[in-house]
Amino acid sequence: MKKRKLTEFGKLVNDRLAELNMTQKELSQLIGTSEPYLSMILRGARSGKKYKEKIKKILKL
Repeated sequence: MKKRKLTEFGKLVNDRLAELNMTQKELSQLIGTSEPYLSMILRGARSGKKYKEKIKKILKL
């Protein structure tokens, strides 16, 4: 299985997580989904429509 690269949104989220010293696991708990699912959203394997606004709000993007 080929590893998917991060989408533009995924890169933005990861950079912001680093700035805030927050992990994907912490973010996934805050938005109410699993860490693997969040990872799929950031790599574009899932649309994550339901979660993108929450992510933007929490990370102030």
